[in-house]
Amino acid sequence: MAAQAPSITNSTAAPGSTQDPEIVPHRAMITVSAIGATLLQSLDQTIANVAMPYMQGSFSASFDEITWVLTSYIVAAAIMTAPVGWVAARFGRKPLYIGCIIGFTIASMLCGAAQSLTQIVVFRLLQGMFSAALVPLSQATLLDIYPHERRGFAMAIWGMGVMIGPIMGPTLGGFLTEHYNWRWVFYINLPFGLLAAAGLALFLPNGREPTGGRFDWLGFAMLSAGIGILQLMLDRGQNLDWFSSREILIEAVLSGLGFYLFAVHLFSARQPLLPPSLFRDINFLSGLLLMFAVGTLLVSSLALMTPWLQVLSDYPVETAGLIMAPRGLGNFAAIVISGRLATRIDPRYLVGTGLLLLCSSFYIMTGWTPDISQRNIVLTIILQGAGLGLVFMPLQVLAFATLAPAFRTEAASLFSLLRNIGAAIGVSVTTTVLARNTQALHETIAASVTPFNRALAAVAAYNPATHQGAALLDRVVNRQAEIIAYMNDYVLLICTTLPTILLLFLMRKPRQRSTMEPEPVE
Repeated sequence: MAAQAPSITNSTAAPGSTQDPEIVPHRAMITVSAIGATLLQSLDQTIANVAMPYMQGSFSASFDEITWVLTSYIVAAAIMTAPVGWVAARFGRKPLYIGCIIGFTIASMLCGAAQSLTQIVVFRLLQGMFSAALVPLSQATLLDIYPHERRGFAMAIWGMGVMIGPIMGPTLGGFLTEHYNWRWVFYINLPFGLLAAAGLALFLPNGREPTGGRFDWLGFAMLSAGIGILQLMLDRGQNLDWFSSREILIEAVLSGLGFYLFAVHLFSARQPLLPPSLFRDINFLSGLLLMFAVGTLLVSSLALMTPWLQVLSDYPVETAGLIMAPRGLGNFAAIVISGRLATRIDPRYLVGTGLLLLCSSFYIMTGWTPDISQRNIVLTIILQGAGLGLVFMPLQVLAFATLAPAFRTEAASLFSLLRNIGAAIGVSVTTTVLARNTQALHETIAASVTPFNRALAAVAAYNPATHQGAALLDRVVNRQAEIIAYMNDYVLLICTTLPTILLLFLMRKPRQRSTMEPEPVE
Protein backbone atom coordinates (compact mmCIF):
# COMPACT_ATOMS: atom_id res chain seq x y z
CA MET A 1 0.00 0.00 0.00
CA ALA A 2 3.00 2.33 0.20
CA ALA A 3 2.64 3.38 -3.41
CA GLN A 4 -0.90 4.57 -2.86
CA ALA A 5 -0.16 6.88 0.07
CA PRO A 6 0.56 10.48 -0.84
CA SER A 7 3.61 12.24 0.55
CA ILE A 8 3.02 14.15 3.75
CA THR A 9 4.82 17.43 4.17
CA ASN A 10 3.20 18.73 7.33
CA SER A 11 2.02 17.26 10.58
CA THR A 12 -1.47 16.19 9.66
CA ALA A 13 -2.10 16.85 6.02
CA ALA A 14 -4.41 14.28 4.50
CA PRO A 15 -5.70 13.33 1.09
CA GLY A 16 -8.88 15.32 1.53
CA SER A 17 -7.14 18.59 2.29
CA THR A 18 -4.09 20.50 1.17
CA GLN A 19 -4.29 22.95 4.07
CA ASP A 20 -1.91 22.99 7.02
CA PRO A 21 -4.24 22.29 9.99
CA GLU A 22 -2.47 25.00 11.96
CA ILE A 23 -3.66 27.74 9.57
CA VAL A 24 -7.06 26.53 8.32
CA PRO A 25 -9.31 29.59 7.90
CA HIS A 26 -12.89 29.56 9.18
CA ARG A 27 -12.23 26.43 11.24
CA ALA A 28 -15.12 27.21 13.60
CA MET A 29 -17.64 27.54 10.76
CA ILE A 30 -16.43 24.31 9.13
CA THR A 31 -16.75 22.55 12.48
CA VAL A 32 -20.31 23.79 13.04
CA SER A 33 -21.33 22.73 9.53
CA ALA A 34 -19.73 19.29 9.91
CA ILE A 35 -21.45 18.72 13.26
CA GLY A 36 -24.75 19.78 11.68
CA ALA A 37 -24.29 17.19 8.92
CA THR A 38 -23.44 14.52 11.51
CA LEU A 39 -26.51 15.39 13.57
CA LEU A 40 -28.73 15.08 10.49
CA GLN A 41 -27.66 11.48 9.96
CA SER A 42 -27.62 10.32 13.58
CA LEU A 43 -30.94 11.99 14.43
CA ASP A 44 -32.81 10.29 11.60
CA GLN A 45 -31.85 6.82 12.85
CA THR A 46 -34.35 7.10 15.73
CA ILE A 47 -36.55 10.16 15.24
CA ALA A 48 -39.09 8.25 13.13
CA ASN A 49 -39.55 5.45 15.68
CA VAL A 50 -42.21 7.13 17.78
CA ALA A 51 -44.13 8.24 14.67
CA MET A 52 -44.47 4.69 13.34
CA PRO A 53 -48.03 4.06 14.65
CA TYR A 54 -49.21 7.29 12.99
CA MET A 55 -47.55 6.38 9.69
CA GLN A 56 -49.08 2.92 9.93
CA GLY A 57 -52.54 4.48 10.19
CA SER A 58 -51.90 6.95 7.36
CA PHE A 59 -50.83 4.22 4.95
CA SER A 60 -53.15 1.44 6.23
CA ALA A 61 -50.10 -0.79 6.65
CA SER A 62 -49.45 -3.80 8.86
CA PHE A 63 -46.74 -3.77 11.52
CA ASP A 64 -44.39 -5.86 9.34
CA GLU A 65 -44.90 -3.51 6.40
CA ILE A 66 -44.34 -0.28 8.32
CA THR A 67 -41.04 -1.53 9.80
CA TRP A 68 -39.56 -1.21 6.32
CA VAL A 69 -39.65 2.55 6.87
CA LEU A 70 -36.90 2.01 9.46
CA THR A 71 -35.05 -0.93 7.98
CA SER A 72 -34.85 0.47 4.44
CA TYR A 73 -32.97 3.48 5.84
CA ILE A 74 -30.58 1.33 7.90
CA VAL A 75 -29.85 -1.09 5.04
CA ALA A 76 -29.21 1.67 2.49
CA ALA A 77 -26.96 3.58 4.89
CA ALA A 78 -24.97 0.46 5.82
CA ILE A 79 -24.47 -0.69 2.22
CA MET A 80 -23.44 2.73 0.88
CA THR A 81 -20.97 3.39 3.71
CA ALA A 82 -18.24 1.10 2.33
CA PRO A 83 -17.62 2.88 -1.03
CA VAL A 84 -17.50 6.38 0.50
CA GLY A 85 -13.69 6.43 0.42
CA TRP A 86 -13.53 5.55 -3.28
CA VAL A 87 -16.26 7.99 -4.26
CA ALA A 88 -14.53 10.79 -2.28
CA ALA A 89 -11.23 10.08 -4.04
CA ARG A 90 -12.91 9.83 -7.45
CA PHE A 91 -15.09 12.95 -7.32
CA GLY A 92 -13.56 14.96 -4.48
CA ARG A 93 -14.53 15.16 -0.83
CA LYS A 94 -16.14 18.62 -0.92
CA PRO A 95 -18.51 17.97 -3.89
CA LEU A 96 -19.50 14.60 -2.42
CA TYR A 97 -20.05 16.09 1.03
CA ILE A 98 -22.27 18.95 -0.16
CA GLY A 99 -24.08 16.76 -2.69
CA CYS A 100 -24.97 14.18 -0.02
CA ILE A 101 -26.34 16.85 2.34
CA ILE A 102 -28.51 18.34 -0.41
CA GLY A 103 -29.66 14.89 -1.54
CA PHE A 104 -30.45 13.90 2.04
CA THR A 105 -32.49 17.08 2.57
CA ILE A 106 -34.47 16.58 -0.65
CA ALA A 107 -35.12 12.93 0.22
CA SER A 108 -36.36 14.06 3.67
CA MET A 109 -38.87 16.42 2.06
CA LEU A 110 -40.06 13.61 -0.21
CA CYS A 111 -40.51 11.33 2.82
CA GLY A 112 -42.66 13.97 4.50
CA ALA A 113 -44.79 14.37 1.36
CA ALA A 114 -45.16 10.61 0.66
CA GLN A 115 -48.71 9.46 -0.09
CA SER A 116 -48.23 5.69 0.00
CA LEU A 117 -46.18 3.04 1.76
CA THR A 118 -44.22 2.30 -1.43
CA GLN A 119 -43.29 5.94 -1.84
CA ILE A 120 -42.02 6.44 1.69
CA VAL A 121 -39.97 3.20 1.59
CA VAL A 122 -38.33 4.28 -1.69
CA PHE A 123 -37.66 7.79 -0.35
CA ARG A 124 -36.22 6.36 2.87
CA LEU A 125 -33.88 4.22 0.75
CA LEU A 126 -32.70 7.40 -0.97
CA GLN A 127 -32.35 9.15 2.37
CA GLY A 128 -30.23 6.29 3.71
CA MET A 129 -28.03 6.25 0.61
CA PHE A 130 -27.25 9.96 0.91
CA SER A 131 -26.76 9.74 4.67
CA ALA A 132 -24.06 7.07 4.44
CA ALA A 133 -21.27 9.55 3.66
CA LEU A 134 -22.21 12.24 6.18
CA VAL A 135 -20.67 10.76 9.34
CA PRO A 136 -17.37 9.47 7.85
CA LEU A 137 -16.82 12.66 5.84
CA SER A 138 -17.56 14.79 8.91
CA GLN A 139 -15.07 12.80 10.97
CA ALA A 140 -12.36 12.86 8.30
CA THR A 141 -12.86 16.59 7.73
CA LEU A 142 -12.43 17.43 11.41
CA LEU A 143 -9.33 15.24 11.64
CA ASP A 144 -7.86 17.17 8.71
CA ILE A 145 -8.54 20.72 9.91
CA TYR A 146 -7.33 20.24 13.52
CA PRO A 147 -3.68 19.71 14.49
CA HIS A 148 -2.71 16.53 16.31
CA GLU A 149 -2.79 17.97 19.82
CA ARG A 150 -6.39 19.20 19.33
CA ARG A 151 -7.86 16.05 17.81
CA GLY A 152 -9.27 15.01 21.18
CA PHE A 153 -11.30 18.22 21.21
CA ALA A 154 -12.32 17.72 17.57
CA MET A 155 -13.51 14.15 18.17
CA ALA A 156 -15.34 15.29 21.31
CA ILE A 157 -17.51 17.80 19.49
CA TRP A 158 -17.97 15.40 16.58
CA GLY A 159 -19.02 12.69 19.03
CA MET A 160 -21.76 14.95 20.37
CA GLY A 161 -23.48 14.88 17.00
CA VAL A 162 -23.18 11.10 16.67
CA MET A 163 -24.22 10.24 20.22
CA ILE A 164 -26.80 12.91 21.00
CA GLY A 165 -28.75 12.33 17.78
CA PRO A 166 -30.14 8.89 18.76
CA ILE A 167 -30.83 10.19 22.27
CA MET A 168 -32.70 13.31 21.08
CA GLY A 169 -34.55 11.42 18.35
CA PRO A 170 -37.37 9.83 20.37
CA THR A 171 -37.96 13.01 22.41
CA LEU A 172 -38.03 15.35 19.41
CA GLY A 173 -40.01 12.87 17.29
CA GLY A 174 -42.62 12.46 20.02
CA PHE A 175 -43.00 16.23 20.42
CA LEU A 176 -43.37 16.90 16.68
CA THR A 177 -45.79 14.00 16.19
CA GLU A 178 -47.90 14.91 19.22
CA HIS A 179 -48.21 18.65 18.55
CA TYR A 180 -47.95 18.82 14.75
CA ASN A 181 -47.89 15.82 12.41
CA TRP A 182 -45.65 12.83 11.76
CA ARG A 183 -44.56 14.48 8.49
CA TRP A 184 -42.69 17.12 10.48
CA VAL A 185 -40.34 14.38 11.67
CA PHE A 186 -38.87 14.64 8.15
CA TYR A 187 -39.54 18.32 7.41
CA ILE A 188 -37.41 19.33 10.42
CA ASN A 189 -34.32 18.37 8.37
CA LEU A 190 -34.79 21.20 5.86
CA PRO A 191 -33.30 24.17 7.78
CA PHE A 192 -30.42 22.15 9.21
CA GLY A 193 -29.59 20.62 5.82
CA LEU A 194 -29.58 23.98 4.04
CA LEU A 195 -27.42 25.62 6.72
CA ALA A 196 -24.91 22.74 6.76
CA ALA A 197 -24.61 22.68 2.95
CA ALA A 198 -24.22 26.46 2.74
CA GLY A 199 -21.59 26.50 5.48
CA LEU A 200 -19.48 23.81 3.81
CA ALA A 201 -19.85 25.38 0.37
CA LEU A 202 -18.61 28.75 1.68
CA PHE A 203 -15.91 27.75 4.16
CA LEU A 204 -14.60 24.22 3.44
CA PRO A 205 -11.33 24.43 1.45
CA ASN A 206 -11.13 22.58 -1.82
CA GLY A 207 -9.36 19.26 -1.49
CA ARG A 208 -6.87 17.72 -3.83
CA GLU A 209 -7.75 16.97 -7.41
CA PRO A 210 -9.97 13.91 -7.80
CA THR A 211 -8.05 10.77 -8.68
CA GLY A 212 -9.07 7.94 -10.95
CA GLY A 213 -9.19 4.31 -10.04
CA ARG A 214 -11.16 1.17 -10.71
CA PHE A 215 -14.12 0.52 -8.47
CA ASP A 216 -14.34 -2.95 -6.93
CA TRP A 217 -17.85 -3.84 -8.04
CA LEU A 218 -17.45 -7.51 -7.11
CA GLY A 219 -16.39 -6.71 -3.53
CA PHE A 220 -19.16 -4.13 -3.21
CA ALA A 221 -21.77 -6.63 -4.47
CA MET A 222 -20.68 -9.31 -1.96
CA LEU A 223 -20.62 -6.87 0.96
CA SER A 224 -24.02 -5.45 -0.04
CA ALA A 225 -25.50 -8.94 -0.25
CA GLY A 226 -24.13 -9.87 3.18
CA ILE A 227 -25.49 -6.71 4.83
CA GLY A 228 -28.85 -6.68 3.04
CA ILE A 229 -29.65 -10.35 3.69
CA LEU A 230 -28.49 -10.03 7.32
CA GLN A 231 -30.90 -7.14 7.86
CA LEU A 232 -33.74 -9.09 6.21
CA MET A 233 -33.02 -12.03 8.54
CA LEU A 234 -33.02 -9.75 11.60
CA ASP A 235 -36.31 -8.14 10.54
CA ARG A 236 -38.17 -11.39 9.95
CA GLY A 237 -36.52 -13.62 12.53
CA GLN A 238 -38.84 -12.96 15.46
CA ASN A 239 -42.02 -13.44 13.40
CA LEU A 240 -40.74 -16.67 11.83
CA ASP A 241 -39.38 -18.17 15.10
CA TRP A 242 -35.80 -17.71 13.97
CA PHE A 243 -33.82 -20.82 13.08
CA SER A 244 -36.80 -23.12 13.19
CA SER A 245 -37.77 -21.43 9.90
CA ARG A 246 -36.24 -22.60 6.62
CA GLU A 247 -36.28 -19.03 5.30
CA ILE A 248 -34.18 -17.76 8.22
CA LEU A 249 -31.69 -20.62 7.80
CA ILE A 250 -31.29 -19.83 4.09
CA GLU A 251 -30.85 -16.12 4.79
CA ALA A 252 -28.25 -16.85 7.51
CA VAL A 253 -26.24 -19.05 5.14
CA LEU A 254 -26.42 -16.54 2.27
CA SER A 255 -25.46 -13.62 4.52
CA GLY A 256 -22.52 -15.53 6.02
CA LEU A 257 -21.42 -16.58 2.53
CA GLY A 258 -21.54 -12.96 1.35
CA PHE A 259 -19.33 -11.77 4.21
CA TYR A 260 -16.94 -14.72 3.77
CA LEU A 261 -16.49 -14.14 0.03
CA PHE A 262 -16.00 -10.42 0.68
CA ALA A 263 -13.24 -11.17 3.23
CA VAL A 264 -11.49 -13.57 0.83
CA HIS A 265 -11.77 -11.09 -2.02
CA LEU A 266 -10.50 -8.25 0.19
CA PHE A 267 -7.15 -9.92 0.80
CA SER A 268 -6.73 -11.47 -2.65
CA ALA A 269 -7.90 -8.80 -5.12
CA ARG A 270 -5.45 -6.36 -6.69
CA GLN A 271 -7.58 -3.29 -5.96
CA PRO A 272 -10.18 -4.23 -3.31
CA LEU A 273 -13.00 -2.04 -2.07
CA LEU A 274 -11.15 -1.33 1.20
CA PRO A 275 -7.36 -1.24 1.66
CA PRO A 276 -6.21 -4.40 3.50
CA SER A 277 -3.68 -2.26 5.39
CA LEU A 278 -6.56 -1.03 7.53
CA PHE A 279 -6.89 -4.46 9.11
CA ARG A 280 -3.17 -4.78 9.82
CA ASP A 281 -3.30 -1.89 12.27
CA ILE A 282 -3.96 -3.40 15.72
CA ASN A 283 -5.31 -0.17 17.18
CA PHE A 284 -7.78 0.29 14.36
CA LEU A 285 -8.86 -3.36 14.28
CA SER A 286 -9.43 -3.41 18.05
CA GLY A 287 -11.27 -0.09 17.73
CA LEU A 288 -13.56 -1.59 15.09
CA LEU A 289 -14.53 -4.44 17.41
CA LEU A 290 -15.13 -2.01 20.26
CA MET A 291 -17.22 0.23 18.00
CA PHE A 292 -19.33 -2.77 16.99
CA ALA A 293 -19.98 -3.50 20.69
CA VAL A 294 -20.78 0.17 21.39
CA GLY A 295 -23.21 0.13 18.46
CA THR A 296 -25.09 -2.81 19.97
CA LEU A 297 -25.43 -0.90 23.26
CA LEU A 298 -26.23 2.55 21.87
CA VAL A 299 -29.55 1.74 20.20
CA SER A 300 -30.59 -1.45 22.02
CA SER A 301 -30.48 0.27 25.42
CA LEU A 302 -32.86 2.92 24.04
CA ALA A 303 -35.04 0.25 22.42
CA LEU A 304 -35.44 -1.42 25.83
CA MET A 305 -35.89 1.79 27.80
CA THR A 306 -38.77 3.23 25.76
CA PRO A 307 -41.27 0.33 26.18
CA TRP A 308 -40.16 -0.15 29.81
CA LEU A 309 -41.28 3.40 30.60
CA GLN A 310 -44.43 3.38 28.47
CA VAL A 311 -45.70 -0.19 28.96
CA LEU A 312 -44.50 -1.31 32.37
CA SER A 313 -44.35 2.05 34.17
CA ASP A 314 -47.37 3.59 32.36
CA TYR A 315 -45.68 6.90 31.52
CA PRO A 316 -47.25 8.97 28.72
CA VAL A 317 -45.20 9.19 25.51
CA GLU A 318 -44.11 12.79 26.08
CA THR A 319 -43.20 12.17 29.74
CA ALA A 320 -41.18 9.09 28.79
CA GLY A 321 -39.25 11.18 26.27
CA LEU A 322 -38.51 13.84 28.87
CA ILE A 323 -37.32 11.23 31.38
CA MET A 324 -34.89 9.85 28.79
CA ALA A 325 -33.53 13.28 27.85
CA PRO A 326 -31.03 13.51 30.79
CA ARG A 327 -29.09 10.64 29.22
CA GLY A 328 -28.02 13.21 26.65
CA LEU A 329 -26.86 15.56 29.42
CA GLY A 330 -24.61 12.87 30.89
CA ASN A 331 -23.34 12.07 27.42
CA PHE A 332 -22.64 15.73 26.64
CA ALA A 333 -20.76 16.33 29.90
CA ALA A 334 -18.63 13.19 29.49
CA ILE A 335 -17.73 14.04 25.89
CA VAL A 336 -16.62 17.55 26.88
CA ILE A 337 -14.55 16.23 29.79
CA SER A 338 -12.99 13.40 27.79
CA GLY A 339 -12.16 15.83 24.98
CA ARG A 340 -10.08 17.89 27.40
CA LEU A 341 -8.45 14.87 29.01
CA ALA A 342 -7.72 12.81 25.89
CA THR A 343 -4.34 14.46 25.28
CA ARG A 344 -3.35 14.43 28.97
CA ILE A 345 -4.50 10.97 30.06
CA ASP A 346 -4.05 7.67 28.31
CA PRO A 347 -7.31 7.31 26.29
CA ARG A 348 -7.39 3.61 27.18
CA TYR A 349 -8.14 4.57 30.78
CA LEU A 350 -11.02 6.79 29.66
CA VAL A 351 -12.53 4.05 27.47
CA GLY A 352 -12.14 1.49 30.27
CA THR A 353 -13.80 3.84 32.76
CA GLY A 354 -16.67 4.42 30.34
CA LEU A 355 -17.22 0.69 29.85
CA LEU A 356 -17.29 0.16 33.62
CA LEU A 357 -19.81 3.00 34.02
CA LEU A 358 -22.00 1.37 31.39
CA CYS A 359 -21.85 -1.95 33.22
CA SER A 360 -22.69 -0.17 36.49
CA SER A 361 -25.77 1.45 34.95
CA PHE A 362 -26.97 -1.86 33.53
CA TYR A 363 -26.37 -3.54 36.90
CA ILE A 364 -28.51 -0.90 38.64
CA MET A 365 -31.24 -1.45 36.03
CA THR A 366 -31.37 -5.18 36.81
CA GLY A 367 -33.04 -4.15 40.10
CA TRP A 368 -35.63 -1.82 38.54
CA THR A 369 -39.33 -2.37 39.14
CA PRO A 370 -42.20 -0.20 37.85
CA ASP A 371 -42.54 1.58 41.20
CA ILE A 372 -38.99 2.97 41.11
CA SER A 373 -38.81 6.75 41.51
CA GLN A 374 -38.18 9.10 38.59
CA ARG A 375 -35.14 10.43 40.44
CA ASN A 376 -33.47 7.02 40.45
CA ILE A 377 -34.30 6.50 36.77
CA VAL A 378 -32.84 9.87 35.79
CA LEU A 379 -29.64 9.38 37.82
CA THR A 380 -29.10 5.93 36.28
CA ILE A 381 -29.54 7.03 32.69
CA ILE A 382 -27.27 10.05 33.29
CA LEU A 383 -24.63 7.54 34.44
CA GLN A 384 -25.29 5.49 31.31
CA GLY A 385 -24.97 8.53 29.05
CA ALA A 386 -21.70 9.49 30.76
CA GLY A 387 -20.36 5.99 30.16
CA LEU A 388 -21.17 6.16 26.44
CA GLY A 389 -19.56 9.60 26.21
CA LEU A 390 -16.34 8.43 27.84
CA VAL A 391 -16.13 5.45 25.49
CA PHE A 392 -17.00 7.04 22.20
CA MET A 393 -14.62 9.97 21.79
CA PRO A 394 -11.38 8.50 23.22
CA LEU A 395 -12.04 5.37 21.14
CA GLN A 396 -11.78 7.50 17.98
CA VAL A 397 -8.44 8.90 19.15
CA LEU A 398 -7.11 5.43 19.94
CA ALA A 399 -8.28 3.81 16.72
CA PHE A 400 -6.87 6.53 14.45
CA ALA A 401 -3.67 7.14 16.45
CA THR A 402 -1.48 4.73 14.46
CA LEU A 403 -3.37 4.86 11.15
CA ALA A 404 -1.86 6.56 8.10
CA PRO A 405 -3.72 9.78 7.15
CA ALA A 406 -4.24 8.42 3.63
CA PHE A 407 -6.76 5.91 4.99
CA ARG A 408 -8.86 8.23 7.17
CA THR A 409 -11.94 8.42 4.94
CA GLU A 410 -12.08 4.65 4.40
CA ALA A 411 -11.44 4.04 8.11
CA ALA A 412 -14.18 6.46 9.18
CA SER A 413 -16.58 4.79 6.73
CA LEU A 414 -15.79 1.38 8.17
CA PHE A 415 -16.36 2.68 11.71
CA SER A 416 -19.83 3.90 10.71
CA LEU A 417 -20.57 0.60 8.98
CA LEU A 418 -19.66 -1.48 12.05
CA ARG A 419 -21.68 0.82 14.32
CA ASN A 420 -24.77 0.45 12.09
CA ILE A 421 -24.45 -3.33 11.86
CA GLY A 422 -23.92 -3.52 15.63
CA ALA A 423 -27.03 -1.42 16.21
CA ALA A 424 -29.15 -3.66 13.98
CA ILE A 425 -27.91 -6.86 15.64
CA GLY A 426 -28.17 -5.39 19.15
CA VAL A 427 -31.80 -4.34 18.74
CA SER A 428 -32.77 -7.65 17.18
CA VAL A 429 -31.04 -9.80 19.81
CA THR A 430 -32.30 -7.85 22.84
CA THR A 431 -35.91 -7.71 21.62
CA THR A 432 -35.85 -11.41 20.75
CA VAL A 433 -34.39 -12.39 24.12
CA LEU A 434 -36.95 -10.15 25.85
CA ALA A 435 -39.88 -11.78 24.03
CA ARG A 436 -38.63 -15.33 24.59
CA ASN A 437 -37.80 -14.79 28.25
CA THR A 438 -41.20 -13.18 28.83
CA GLN A 439 -42.92 -16.23 27.35
CA ALA A 440 -40.79 -18.72 29.29
CA LEU A 441 -41.13 -16.83 32.58
CA HIS A 442 -44.88 -16.49 32.07
CA GLU A 443 -45.10 -20.27 31.87
CA THR A 444 -42.90 -20.71 34.98
CA ILE A 445 -44.82 -18.21 37.10
CA ALA A 446 -48.20 -19.47 35.91
CA ALA A 447 -47.29 -22.94 37.18
CA SER A 448 -47.69 -21.65 40.74
CA VAL A 449 -51.14 -20.18 40.03
CA THR A 450 -53.32 -22.94 41.45
CA PRO A 451 -56.42 -23.09 43.69
CA PHE A 452 -54.10 -24.27 46.50
CA ASN A 453 -52.05 -21.06 46.50
CA ARG A 454 -52.99 -19.29 49.75
CA ALA A 455 -51.81 -15.89 48.52
CA LEU A 456 -54.29 -16.05 45.65
CA ALA A 457 -57.08 -17.37 47.84
CA ALA A 458 -56.79 -14.25 50.00
CA VAL A 459 -57.72 -12.01 47.03
CA ALA A 460 -61.22 -12.68 45.77
CA ALA A 461 -60.67 -10.78 42.52
CA TYR A 462 -57.95 -13.27 41.52
CA ASN A 463 -60.27 -16.28 41.58
CA PRO A 464 -59.16 -18.31 38.52
CA ALA A 465 -62.52 -20.04 38.40
CA THR A 466 -64.12 -16.85 37.04
CA HIS A 467 -63.45 -15.31 33.63
CA GLN A 468 -62.60 -11.91 35.11
CA GLY A 469 -60.33 -13.44 37.76
CA ALA A 470 -58.47 -15.51 35.18
CA ALA A 471 -57.93 -12.42 32.99
CA LEU A 472 -56.61 -10.40 35.96
CA LEU A 473 -54.28 -13.21 36.96
CA ASP A 474 -52.93 -13.53 33.43
CA ARG A 475 -52.24 -9.78 33.34
CA VAL A 476 -50.40 -9.87 36.66
CA VAL A 477 -48.37 -12.94 35.66
CA ASN A 478 -47.42 -11.39 32.33
CA ARG A 479 -46.39 -8.15 34.02
CA GLN A 480 -44.13 -9.99 36.47
CA ALA A 481 -42.66 -12.05 33.62
CA GLU A 482 -41.85 -8.87 31.66
CA ILE A 483 -40.17 -7.25 34.69
CA ILE A 484 -37.84 -10.23 35.13
CA ALA A 485 -37.26 -10.50 31.37
CA TYR A 486 -36.06 -6.88 31.27
CA MET A 487 -33.67 -7.65 34.13
CA ASN A 488 -32.28 -10.59 32.14
CA ASP A 489 -31.76 -8.34 29.11
CA TYR A 490 -29.69 -5.91 31.17
CA VAL A 491 -27.60 -8.84 32.40
CA LEU A 492 -27.05 -9.73 28.73
CA LEU A 493 -25.85 -6.17 28.04
CA ILE A 494 -23.38 -6.47 30.94
CA CYS A 495 -22.06 -9.73 29.49
CA THR A 496 -21.67 -8.00 26.13
CA THR A 497 -19.81 -5.00 27.56
CA LEU A 498 -17.33 -6.53 30.02
CA PRO A 499 -15.33 -8.72 27.59
CA THR A 500 -14.61 -5.71 25.33
CA ILE A 501 -12.35 -4.27 28.04
CA LEU A 502 -9.79 -6.93 27.10
CA LEU A 503 -9.39 -5.28 23.68
CA LEU A 504 -7.85 -2.24 25.38
CA PHE A 505 -4.79 -4.34 26.29
CA LEU A 506 -4.11 -4.85 22.57
CA MET A 507 -4.18 -1.13 21.77
CA ARG A 508 -1.16 1.14 21.95
CA LYS A 509 -1.20 4.51 23.65
CA PRO A 510 -1.14 7.40 21.12
CA ARG A 511 2.34 8.86 20.88
CA GLN A 512 2.51 12.56 21.75
CA ARG A 513 4.01 14.46 18.83
CA SER A 514 4.91 18.03 18.27
CA THR A 515 2.99 19.85 15.58
CA MET A 516 6.02 19.81 13.27
CA GLU A 517 6.76 16.09 13.56
CA PRO A 518 5.39 14.19 10.56
CA GLU A 519 2.91 11.36 10.96
CA PRO A 520 3.85 7.92 9.74
CA VAL A 521 2.78 7.05 6.21
CA GLU A 522 2.34 3.48 5.10
